Amino acid sequence: MAPQTQIREVIVIGGGMGALTAALYTARASLKPLVVSGKGLDQLSLTSEVENYPGFANGIMGPELVKNAKEQAKRFGAEFVGEDVIGIKSAKGGFEVSTLKNNFLGRTIIIATGASARKLGIPGEEKFFGKGVSTCAVCDAALFKDKATVVVGGGDSAMEESLALSKFAKNVTIVHRKNEFRASTIMQDRVLQLKDKISVIWDTEVIEVFGDRFVKGVRIRNLKKGSVSELSADGMFLAIGHIPNTLFLKGFIDLDDAGYIKVAGVKTSVDGVFAAGDVMDPRYRQAVTSAGTGCMAALEAEWWVERMKAGGKF
Repeated sequence: MAPQTQIREVIVIGGGMGALTAALYTARASLKPLVVSGKGLDQLSLTSEVENYPGFANGIMGPELVKNAKEQAKRFGAEFVGEDVIGIKSAKGGFEVSTLKNNFLGRTIIIATGASARKLGIPGEEKFFGKGVSTCAVCDAALFKDKATVVVGGGDSAMEESLALSKFAKNVTIVHRKNEFRASTIMQDRVLQLKDKISVIWDTEVIEVFGDRFVKGVRIRNLKKGSVSELSADGMFLAIGHIPNTLFLKGFIDLDDAGYIKVAGVKTSVDGVFAAGDVMDPRYRQAVTSAGTGCMAALEAEWWVERMKAGGKF
């Protein structure tokens, strides 16, 4: 399909807080952004109650926060298309963004496609996601005050999740497939010294999550003995890594070894293309940091368009 003849000042790719903040800022700057938000749900829309986003003293549900941000951007003129981007390439006057149905032209691009948490693919995992199954202890730890929790993983992320939970939960049980952690020594030491709050089950995998309305426990299997048992828990936290949603960017932009977009601030390796949120942030992965970088990317995009027009490039 040939590119659409209308060229947009800004195309934002993504549907989470990074993308929505970028859409809001560029819309208020009268750039009339097109937001290609994708068909799937962003991480925040899969979260239940959000208590650490500034401005909501009593918390807010993740889907409601996303809905409000989208409506706010639309109020100022942002246009949304629920299609998945399959590729980007340079084109005359800017860039061509392709989906299965359309090709869109934009002078500048903001990529905020996020990162998806790795999952185990076990029974009950999807059913109880947001109902006891979580991928972010920093986000949800306070919801598990005086409750029993399980953390799956053995790297630095698993140690960080366990430490965050230990401040609230009654107890934390780390379930790890091997007989030693792959986390840094300092992180292991911090966890293992909290024996009164954190315990470890080695050489074991979680094979099922069960409950009624919410998680009640997990079924685990010892990988050496093959024995299966149950572990009571009110929550299970997955800490087995994230996968940045950048497959469509290979060959177009510089990515690191893990697939995250390489940035200097929010600037990518391609002039006129900016990135925001978890797609360029393997460390913090918070809604508020995504919003912050979304703001930064929007301002950079606005200034870039202004410079190009002033220099006669557009």
